[in-house]
Amino acid sequence: MKQKLFSRDFTLVVIGQIISLFGNAILRFALPLYLLDISGSPKLFGLCSALSFLPMIVLTPMGGVVADRVNKQRIMVVLDFFTCALVTGFTVFMGFAPLIPLLVCTLMLLYGISGAYQPAVQASLPLLCAGDHLLAGNAVINQVSALSGLLGPIIGSVLYSAFGLTPVLIVAAICFFASAVMELFIRIPHTPQPGGASALAVVRDDLKQSLRFIRREKPVLGRYIVLICAFNVFLSALLIIGLPVIVKTTLGLNDLWYGFQQAAMAAGGLIGGVLAGVLARRLNIRHTGLLLHLCAVGLVPIGLALLFGLPEHVSYAVVTLVSAVLMACATLFQVQVLAFAQGVTPQALTGKVLACLMALSMCAQPVGQAMYGTLFEALTGNEGWILIGAACAALLIARQAHRLAKDL
Repeated sequence: MKQKLFSRDFTLVVIGQIISLFGNAILRFALPLYLLDISGSPKLFGLCSALSFLPMIVLTPMGGVVADRVNKQRIMVVLDFFTCALVTGFTVFMGFAPLIPLLVCTLMLLYGISGAYQPAVQASLPLLCAGDHLLAGNAVINQVSALSGLLGPIIGSVLYSAFGLTPVLIVAAICFFASAVMELFIRIPHTPQPGGASALAVVRDDLKQSLRFIRREKPVLGRYIVLICAFNVFLSALLIIGLPVIVKTTLGLNDLWYGFQQAAMAAGGLIGGVLAGVLARRLNIRHTGLLLHLCAVGLVPIGLALLFGLPEHVSYAVVTLVSAVLMACATLFQVQVLAFAQGVTPQALTGKVLACLMALSMCAQPVGQAMYGTLFEALTGNEGWILIGAACAALLIARQAHRLAKDL
């Protein structure tokens, strides 16, 4: 009997992801925005965002090691319950502790938890979506992430604009609690691996094993990591730091406008995920260079709109439309690379290899975030040139990606 994609356990994983990622989406919208509002400094905003990413980089490979050795369902449950407690604690102490340090520490923990959580989800997919369903399963998870990102900024901006930060925190805590309860009923196959050594020794040995696999058996994965790192410096970090500064500071629009721009970008990610599922049998890793070229060229209209001083709502429309297209292309690229990595990696190494790929590809992002925070503060009034420069750099990287894809 042919296995169907939406089995009981995969469906529960999807529902749990919808709830948990929605909580993450409204937090990742509201907390950085709150920091920018109270500080008014793009430089501080960029530095704090960069610091927030560091725990994710460290904990992602460790999360991959744990995902291969511990029951993946238990990882999801424990981390969602812990995140609920963390958000509840921040809500309680927000009025007593120094706000900026508390905010930065909370963001660091949230990103660190996400780094440990996502490898468990990704490593569970080959166990729940066998054979031809693997690419479609990855597309579904990406669609869930995009859908949560679509609804999160809209609801988060409404709550934040009307009532402040506290209602956002309460809704997020409820989401994490509900997700953890949902995940209690998931059954993911688990084969215990032999241990015996200390936890640190296991982590060290497993990471060496995954890095050895990437370096010696599948060096193409390592070359993709280098390209993604470079692209994260010039494009991903720009979207994270530049868009809120452009919408709120350069264009002078309020939180609701920024919320709808973030929702449009998430809608682009959702469209990219849908396309990845519909075109699953036609997509090929060799086409990824074209997607990165589209992302690079897409920065140019935003830069020109700012340089020519178009009316604020016209510039806003350009920013919103282009960022949605960029997200669709980026999602298609991510789905293809993840599916390619899962397909060429032995099951016993899947969690840690994917974790290494994610962690290494994120290493450059904090550098880009700190760089763009400093640039947007130093070049106030000349933001368009930052976009044009980033587009040129991203185009050079995309050309290298195209050459790499041709050799596969």
